[in-house]
Amino acid sequence: MTTTTEGSKQTVLEQLTAEHRRLDEQLKMLERRRALTPAEQVEMVRLKKQKLLTKDRIARLS
Repeated sequence: MTTTTEGSKQTVLEQLTAEHRRLDEQLKMLERRRALTPAEQVEMVRLKKQKLLTKDRIARLS
């Protein structure tokens, strides 16, 4: 691979890693609540799915 391609790949990996951390923090905030509203429950499922998709993208690039 060229240096530019390697740099682009590294940038994308860094962005995905930051996104994964952000999603994890949002999930932790919801998990700390005693009870979740139906909307919060849906949001938790959405965040978990997004986090898994992000993890898969990171794995493919690594």
